[in-house]
Amino acid sequence: MSRTCELTGKGVQSGNNVSHANNKTRRKFLPNLCQVTLMSEATGQSYRLRISAAALRSVEHRGGLDAFLIKADEKTLSTRARLLRREIVKKTAEQAAA
Repeated sequence: MSRTCELTGKGVQSGNNVSHANNKTRRKFLPNLCQVTLMSEATGQSYRLRISAAALRSVEHRGGLDAFLIKADEKTLSTRARLLRREIVKKTAEQAAA
C-alpha cells in the first residue's frame, strides 16, 4: 500500500536532516494518513478511504465527500476515487433530471 492520499495525491517527500555541525543525511517526510469512512449522499453508501488529515479538513470545508469529488481534479485522485467520482456525477445527473 503506497503512502499517498487517495483524494489529494499528497505523498512522501524527501529532504535532509541537518545537524548542528551542518551534517546532512537523507530523510523522509511522511503524510499524516488516516483510515476514514466517509458517507456519500448521492449514492447513499459509505466508503473507506486512506486520506491525509488536511484532505479530511478540505472535505469537511467543502460540504462532504460528494462536493469535494465533484470539484476535484481527476489527475490527483486515485483510481478508486475516480470511479467513485464518476458514480457520484452520474447519480447527481439522474437526480437533477428527475
